[in-house]
Amino acid sequence: MQQLGETPLFKNQREMFPDPKAAYDQGLLAVSREINTEMLFESYSFGIFPWPHEGYENLWFCPDERGVLLFKELKFSKTLKKLLRQNTFRITFNESFNQVIDECAVAKRKEQDGTWITDDILTTYKIFHKMGYAHSVECWQNEELVGGMYGVYVAGVFSGESMFFKTTGASKVALLSMIELLQKNGQTWMDIQMVTPFVESIGGKYVEKSEYLEMLAEQKKQAKKLFF
Repeated sequence: MQQLGETPLFKNQREMFPDPKAAYDQGLLAVSREINTEMLFESYSFGIFPWPHEGYENLWFCPDERGVLLFKELKFSKTLKKLLRQNTFRITFNESFNQVIDECAVAKRKEQDGTWITDDILTTYKIFHKMGYAHSVECWQNEELVGGMYGVYVAGVFSGESMFFKTTGASKVALLSMIELLQKNGQTWMDIQMVTPFVESIGGKYVEKSEYLEMLAEQKKQAKKLFF
């Protein structure tokens, strides 16, 4: 494991997962009965992530195309700029990770029944957060959590996992607040896995797996701890 002080930043060798270049159709790479933090740490170190599907055991993917957001290509609409100027929300980081991921698990989403955030995912990512690898950003109004997002920072890359909102614009502000933090830490891009309409509107795009793995390898060379 590459380390900075006592904190491992990523794993150097694969022990549990196949080569991500050898994924099957739609990027399926592996199936497991369980999911634990050791598996998460290795998977994110090599561009792999869990994506549970109802009726199956835990599925792990490294898709042929990967959603990324290059910060130099960010673009904001007039509506979004106005939302950011209003300072409607109080923003915090890692203050209520468990509540954020719980809210993401029950959030209603268009054209999606159920959730991929299973009980196993909830339990494991909460432990991963305590270990210092999973992070959240929270949007508050009158001391009520009205939006947020969570993700994973391993190998010098932040991978956005899920967002939710109870007040219009809260999840968007959460994402942009995380982007601002990453930029302050010297990051130039983030992994978004899938490109949603909103993320596409601010510059998100898909890149080929080979390009993504090259980007990940380059980040490992300059990986450093993420400071909040």
